[in-house]
Amino acid sequence: MEKFLERVVSDFGAAFSTTLSFIGDKLGLYKAMAFEGPMNSETLAKKTGTTERYVREWLINQAAGGYIDYDPETGKYSLPDEHAIALTDSESPFYVAGGFQVVSSLQKAEERITTIFQTGEGMLWGEHHHDLFEGTERFFRPSYAGNLVHDWLPALDGVVEKLQKGAMVADIGCGHGASTMIMAKAFPNAVFTGYDNHGPSIEKAKAHASGEKIPNVKFQTASAQDFPDHSFDLICYFDCLHDMGDPIGALKHAYQCLDDDGTIMVIEPMAGKQAEENFNPVGRVYSGASVLCCSPNAMASGGYVLGTVASDSALEEVARGAGFTRFRRATDAPFNRVFEIRK
Repeated sequence: MEKFLERVVSDFGAAFSTTLSFIGDKLGLYKAMAFEGPMNSETLAKKTGTTERYVREWLINQAAGGYIDYDPETGKYSLPDEHAIALTDSESPFYVAGGFQVVSSLQKAEERITTIFQTGEGMLWGEHHHDLFEGTERFFRPSYAGNLVHDWLPALDGVVEKLQKGAMVADIGCGHGASTMIMAKAFPNAVFTGYDNHGPSIEKAKAHASGEKIPNVKFQTASAQDFPDHSFDLICYFDCLHDMGDPIGALKHAYQCLDDDGTIMVIEPMAGKQAEENFNPVGRVYSGASVLCCSPNAMASGGYVLGTVASDSALEEVARGAGFTRFRRATDAPFNRVFEIRK
């Protein structure tokens, strides 16, 4: 019993700390400590324009969780350089701060999720707090930036060569457009279109693309089953196929919109073949996100629920059900699996 209660208390602390970490992220507390050496609560509060009394206990919480270090001789706190990179450098592949925003947004949906547990209804992606949309982009973009061009696309047969020469590419469920723009900047001869059924996210993507002056990318509001047919050479699904309530229908539409020699790239969260293979920190995160966000969206938009921890075989069944004959796991990343699907 004692060991179990220690685990529960640890989870209580982690839950509180996630909220406090998001506050620290929003208020620039981590950035103010990054690469600056030891400081006390008075200094940190002054640097960030915050109230020292709150900062004092925020620092205690963060030190208790191992995020920051404390020197009892000086009474000062410091943020280790590696931690600073993970918490403040949005260009680093190790950047994780967006996850705090995602978790915070999903906590706001607890009452609604409790209700749909009982009713069997769903909850659409767009019904969540806006922090979910921004946090998701912040959380996934570092992985896409670090892996997509250098590892994932080269793992697909002949795709890089097509992109270099000039290809038509659709990015389905593109959100704020991070994945679309990363590819567009890397392959200026290709034409990229990002589609998403969430209008506000598409508007954000358009604004980002305009600000970065990327000429070969555009964004359009459309669902996975009604985006235009342009005989695409590549159709991508980044961490979104499992959210769809009719993934077979979505891939059937993609089949019709794909060139005969085209490729479907599906990026899905890391998951095991059996339930017990997900009994680890990554599986805990993704199964939690599935219950609070991904599966409710699928329930609300068709009812075919793959879930975030869908196995390879479950995904292959969807692909073959849509008419595709070739399916393979092309490569992996620490948090993702990359699949290649072809006619």
